[in-house]
Amino acid sequence: MRRVILIVFSIAFVYPFVIQIANSFKTGPDATAHPLSPIPDPATLSAFERVFFGTGMPVWLANSLLVTVVLTLGRVLLDSMAGYALARLRFRGRRGLFAAIIAVMAVPGVVLFIPKFLVLNQLGMYDSYLALILPIIADAAGVFVMKQFFESVPRSVEEAARMDGAGTFRVFWSVVLPMSRPALITLTILSFQSAWNEFPHTLVAVQNPSLFTLPRGLADLVSGSLGVGTQFPLKLAAALLATIPVAVIFVVFQRHFVRDQNQGAEKG
Repeated sequence: MRRVILIVFSIAFVYPFVIQIANSFKTGPDATAHPLSPIPDPATLSAFERVFFGTGMPVWLANSLLVTVVLTLGRVLLDSMAGYALARLRFRGRRGLFAAIIAVMAVPGVVLFIPKFLVLNQLGMYDSYLALILPIIADAAGVFVMKQFFESVPRSVEEAARMDGAGTFRVFWSVVLPMSRPALITLTILSFQSAWNEFPHTLVAVQNPSLFTLPRGLADLVSGSLGVGTQFPLKLAAALLATIPVAVIFVVFQRHFVRDQNQGAEKG
């Protein structure tokens, strides 16, 4: 009985993705007449050809790749450094700062739309790559994850390194960080996924189509920039192309997700 329930829920979860893939290979009339059919009749690549040659998809892909790589690297570095500082360094206001970081995680992103726009506009960064990257290059959730992991690392390892003459940054970079591989991989995956799918921030950061990332470009397609008609195959083909990189990253690295932070620290 449990197996049957699991199979039913699995089908309910997977079937929409099957429909997305199938419809992206259909013709317009076939997708409109048989939207829930998992078999294209006939199968065609015309939707993918039009996505690449009739829309701004190549530009959106390039922008998303650039922004995602920079954001992922920046978040892994900055979140790790901030997490280590909060976990190990003793300075005035440390507890208050950590409480503020937790509070930021609880604030709905939509509340910050207008303040973000005003700040970006006032600093002259609006409608630029800098506006897409700088305001979100550090992530409160990432800082929290790394802090919790660093607190599980045995202090004796750091003390031994300091006895050998290593300074604080050297201990962090050469001793603690290599031991944090499970947490770093998890943070990398989450940061890549978040940056690749980031949409709300792009609404207040840019308005130039040449700076659109994939989520912003797809939203433009869905909102009607393609002209008349449902254009189901084209929209779903674009969405499929946007999904593939995140799916590949997750499948390849899913076994590295942190299951037990203490176990990961001991293995280091």
